Amino acid sequence: MSTTSPVPEPTPEDISRGLAEIERHLSASAPTAPVLRGEVEPAGEPVSGETRRVQRLRAEVAEAHQLARLQDDDAPLMVDTPKVRKRRKAANEAARLHALAQDPAMRAWQAARMRRVLVTAGMVSLALALGWSTAGVQSFAADGAPQWSPGWLFAWFVEPFMSLALLVVVGARAYLGTRGTPLNHPKLVRIEYLFLGLTLGMNAWPHLPGVADDFTVSRLVLHVLGPIVAVAVVTALPIILAAFSDLDHAGRGGLTGLTYGANADDPVRETGPDVTALVERARTLIATGELPPHPSAYRLQRSLRCGMDDARAVRDALADLP
Repeated sequence: MSTTSPVPEPTPEDISRGLAEIERHLSASAPTAPVLRGEVEPAGEPVSGETRRVQRLRAEVAEAHQLARLQDDDAPLMVDTPKVRKRRKAANEAARLHALAQDPAMRAWQAARMRRVLVTAGMVSLALALGWSTAGVQSFAADGAPQWSPGWLFAWFVEPFMSLALLVVVGARAYLGTRGTPLNHPKLVRIEYLFLGLTLGMNAWPHLPGVADDFTVSRLVLHVLGPIVAVAVVTALPIILAAFSDLDHAGRGGLTGLTYGANADDPVRETGPDVTALVERARTLIATGELPPHPSAYRLQRSLRCGMDDARAVRDALADLP
């Protein structure tokens, strides 16, 4: 007959040791918490016993450290945004256009284009004004002839052949003016005003007080409107073209400075070579009829584009010349 030895009762140390072994076994076999989207996986091996909350906090701290290091880099601030690039491009274009506008060749091209536009507009306005007066001239030239009679038909050609002759003179002066050679011969000027005077007279005569059966101011104004516009265009166009020919595209223009001569007894006194050239130019303008024989200093200043002192010197020089 066998006897069994009694099982010893576990001590508290044995119980603590067993619980520790069970805890290590559970920690080693527990599944790792998945990393959520947007979270940074913590660096290094997870410490045994960490919960999911601790691991998420560790990932958040690691992400904050990385963001703090990246925020110290100013490279993103130095990159131009699309709006900044657009503004810089516009500013650069404006600066280049301004520099181009100061170029003498560009200024000459702009002046030539504007002069061409003005000449074209003036000639079209002149042609329309003369066309407007055709009916009035036809009524004057027909002199009550029956409609569709030879006299009535030929009366329609009076204004066109006068207008063509006038346009020949005005066109020649305009073209030469654009080439820097103003044509201001007194005979041509008288021819222009002769044709314009005839057109004005033939339009206005049948509608003048005492001639018209039923006089009205509005009818008279309507019939003289075309000739008046033609006179204005013919008078203004040469002056405009002369101003264009005197443009200084290099930007060196301005009033002529005061000049003084050493000999006060000289006819061109208190002058220099520039004023001597102004005197010669004034004599040329007088010969062509653009200036009167004895122009005033103010008229000389406007025509020669010089200072008032030089204009007075030129006036005095012209008065002393034979």
